[in-house]
Amino acid sequence: MYLIILQRLFGEALLDLVYFPVWWYSGGWKYAGSRCLVWLKAGNRTLAPGLWLQNLFVPMFGQTDWQGKIISFFMRGVQIVARTLALILWTIICAVVWLIWIFLPVIALYGLVRSLTPGV
Repeated sequence: MYLIILQRLFGEALLDLVYFPVWWYSGGWKYAGSRCLVWLKAGNRTLAPGLWLQNLFVPMFGQTDWQGKIISFFMRGVQIVARTLALILWTIICAVVWLIWIFLPVIALYGLVRSLTPGV
C-alpha cells in the first residue's frame, strides 16, 4: 500500500518538475503580464494625469478672479508633469517586474549550477 503511495508521490513530483518550465513560460507568463497590467491600471487610476489635464483651466476652489485662475493653472501644470513622470516610472517598474518574472528561473538555475561546480 505504502509503495503505491510513494510511487504516486514521486511520479507527481517528477511530472511537476518537467511541467514547471512549460507552465512558467506559458500560463505563468500570461498571468504575470495580466497582473502587471492590473498594477499599471491601478497606478493610472491613482495618479490620474488625464483627469488633471481635463481640469487644467478650471479654477481651483471656485475662485474665479484672475489671480486664482493663474495660480490654479500653474499648480495643475506642475501636478500634471509630476504625475505623468510618476506614471512613467511606475510603468518602468511594472515592466522590470515582468522581466524579472521571465528571467527568474534562468537566474536561479545559473546560481544553482554555479554553486554546485567547484572552482568556477
